[in-house]
Amino acid sequence: MSFKTFDQVVAFMEGHTNLEKKTDSYNKRTYRLDRVQAMLDAMGNPQNSFKAIHVAGSKGKGSTSSFIAAGLSALGYKCGLYMSPHVSDYRERFTIAGAFIEDSILLQAGDVLYSHMSDFTYLGERPTTFELYTCYAFLLFKLCNCDYAVVETGLGGRLDATNVLNSIASVLTVIELEHTDILGQTISAIATEKSKIIKNNKPVFVGKQLYPEALDVFKKEALECNSPLYYIEDYVKIDNTKLSFYDGSTYNLNLCMCGSVQIQNCALAILVLKKLGLFKDTIIKALEANTLPGRMEKVEFVRPLYLDGAHTENSLKSLLQTFKTIQPEKGLCIFGCVSGKNADAMTSLIIDSFDKIVVCRPGTFKKSNIQELFELLNKKKKPNQEIVLLPEAKDALQYAVEHTKEDEAVLCCGSFYLAGEIKAEIKGALWH
Repeated sequence: MSFKTFDQVVAFMEGHTNLEKKTDSYNKRTYRLDRVQAMLDAMGNPQNSFKAIHVAGSKGKGSTSSFIAAGLSALGYKCGLYMSPHVSDYRERFTIAGAFIEDSILLQAGDVLYSHMSDFTYLGERPTTFELYTCYAFLLFKLCNCDYAVVETGLGGRLDATNVLNSIASVLTVIELEHTDILGQTISAIATEKSKIIKNNKPVFVGKQLYPEALDVFKKEALECNSPLYYIEDYVKIDNTKLSFYDGSTYNLNLCMCGSVQIQNCALAILVLKKLGLFKDTIIKALEANTLPGRMEKVEFVRPLYLDGAHTENSLKSLLQTFKTIQPEKGLCIFGCVSGKNADAMTSLIIDSFDKIVVCRPGTFKKSNIQELFELLNKKKKPNQEIVLLPEAKDALQYAVEHTKEDEAVLCCGSFYLAGEIKAEIKGALWH
């Protein structure tokens, strides 16, 4: 078979078991690294054609990955970037330092993938969609002659399909309670799953941790793997936008991706590049210019509109602090999150930050219960607050226009899938 469009390639991969859309029909052996390795063996192990930097964590791993890739690209290296989920285009998952790969190579890699995987089984089981995505990314990076690839885990680390990599470095971002049904009920359990991307005798870089038990887990694993560990707080002092590094260098960052969290992510990326001997002061401008869909992304609209995929209590708290610097008066929020998130904590933060709240469905890719969200918000409702339930992105945007002033900012948050829905609606409609 020869694919004619990228959509056909995606349809082939999506035609398999998609654990990103998972329901309760799941067991731990659904994730099999031996199966992924067998898949890659069949395709000539494309993951061995580039040097990989592997990134795991609960929050910030996408932004950190993109900063590392932007830095490597600014140094003249061709750097693949593999991330998930996408906001509005599947091609966001497989890029060259954020730039889309040309269609001819997307199709060529799809043909190679199909030729080896159309009838592939391992111990009687078919590959999952994410396993195919991962193999496809590695094929793309090989065909593009990438020098490096920055690879973000999908879920966890230990059994994640990306953990077949023999990476030159591991990066661990902040750990929070997330995916507790799969990764464990405690910070230590989740950190343990993430820590398993650490490779023997290879450096590991750790971002600022909110919980000391997470750092303890990482230090223990690094010691057992004889891997040097670099904890950001031991090597970088962060004062607002000013970074002071262990080597005496200082940088006052003016990032396009605003907020204190992004300063932390960028600082971690710089530490990685410095310790790997892959840094020059000249790349700072590239890091400052770096952007990523759905990370405090300002989009063209008839109101100042910002999209952010923040979907944990701490990430939402940081986002709202950043948004307040843009919109000091309480603006309007379009909010929605998928099932399994800490909706109680997030709705409390939303209630305290906005007078006007629109509950909107975060697409249909994952299960959600927006009626439950709406009821939860109404239980916490304060006098003079407006809370409405408008499932469709089109209606949510129309309401935002009708209930805000021209210079009043609107924030869409709670889910990358919601950000994608809003972005698609803006792109596909004419707003006046």
